[in-house]
Amino acid sequence: MNLDNFNGKRILIIGDIMLDKYIWGSIERMSPEAPVKIVDVAKETYILGGAANTANNIISLGGKATLIGTIGADESGKIISKLLDEKAIEKEIIIDTNKPTIQKTRIMSNNQQQMRVDYESKKNITKEIEDQVLDKIKQNIEKADAIIISDYMKGNITERLITEISNYEKIVVVDPKSRRIYKNVTLITPNNKEICKMFNLECTNGEKINELGINLLKEINSNILVTRGEKGATLFEKDGSITDIPTKAVEVYDVSGAGDTVTAAVTLALASGANLKEAAEIANHAAGVVVGKLGTTPCTIEELKSSF
Repeated sequence: MNLDNFNGKRILIIGDIMLDKYIWGSIERMSPEAPVKIVDVAKETYILGGAANTANNIISLGGKATLIGTIGADESGKIISKLLDEKAIEKEIIIDTNKPTIQKTRIMSNNQQQMRVDYESKKNITKEIEDQVLDKIKQNIEKADAIIISDYMKGNITERLITEISNYEKIVVVDPKSRRIYKNVTLITPNNKEICKMFNLECTNGEKINELGINLLKEINSNILVTRGEKGATLFEKDGSITDIPTKAVEVYDVSGAGDTVTAAVTLALASGANLKEAAEIANHAAGVVVGKLGTTPCTIEELKSSF
């Protein structure tokens, strides 16, 4: 498939919008107050995370992104809004005064993550906010070539939203967490750990993935692409075929945001006319690019082309 077909495809992204904050510094001593390291801070940076990172990947791969979701009435929300404008991501953002903006703060030293601090509320959005989200979707659905649901289980994606979205005759791709409620969509993209948690199982070596993939497909009537880290990915299609796709990563450096990249790339590929196997192969290449980078960083179309 010609990757230039990504150009101009409009993807509607609905989900958990996050701010990724990085505190960069050096560690040279221990605290006299407790047996913990002291980080001497050199700088702080902010990057789009969660559903916003998925939208950022759509832009970097040549598509157009419209992002629907909520942020809090706080400084982190203002930073996200500014970053979205800088990336030319069309935003349909709702201010939710009942929930703070989701922020993940990573403390970095010597190019390694030392600690992560999360600011979030996992309570579900109110019906009033849910209605506003649905209105935003209705206003933007006609011009969309495909829809992404980015669900980090932070309370912004409800069963009602999923049901309503799946009723549209559009390509719908879901980046899920540990919930088996995404029925009748085009594709879901869990990783190895997430599909195991859906069945309340521990299967760290991926030995049960084929069995779980087959069972989940029958249950939700959706194609499934399981990303498996260094083992690549496995595609389960509704026609019964199972395809193993070897990893394209030369070196795994940082997996932050890799799932967002997979979802963005596979959706753009499907919207551009690729079949499921072609789209999964393209997404696998995109994942191979971003895991070789430090931090939450999108894959560019130039990097994706070079990977091929």
